[in-house]
Amino acid sequence: MNASPFSSLSADHQRLQALVGAWRGEEEVSGTQWTDAGTATSEVLAEAQFGGLFVVQRYRQRRDGTVSFGAHNVFGFDQQSGAVTMHQFDSMGFVPASPATGTWDGNRLTLLRSSPRGAARVSYDFDGSDSYRMRLQFQPVGSDGWQEMVSGLYRRVPPSAIGEG
Repeated sequence: MNASPFSSLSADHQRLQALVGAWRGEEEVSGTQWTDAGTATSEVLAEAQFGGLFVVQRYRQRRDGTVSFGAHNVFGFDQQSGAVTMHQFDSMGFVPASPATGTWDGNRLTLLRSSPRGAARVSYDFDGSDSYRMRLQFQPVGSDGWQEMVSGLYRRVPPSAIGEG
């Protein structure tokens, strides 16, 4: 099966390429029912797959020198709905019933996903081609307010700088 070259991708698929690369982040983690407040470092490795139709992202968060959270995200663009999609599988072990969906507003990609536990909202703000900011919020079922979960600044690094552990 031959994959399409990036130049033949729709403009919406091309926008996903902003996520591609190796990134290192400094994060602020809020205290929640799942973790204590504090700081963390993270590594993100994202690659274009299937000719750029999807971006597969591996995320690892470290606190006190050990991996404290990991996720495998698959980003795509659903042409029928006009929405960016993100399927996330993570070390919390919750199986997603459906992907997060969202749209671009300028240089910000915001995605929303609902589950029996509540709603999660994540935004990626691109400050250019070499850095972005991520913010994750959670709204428990029955609540009108959003709780801060994690926010961070991520800078591009050489892929060889990303560890395998």
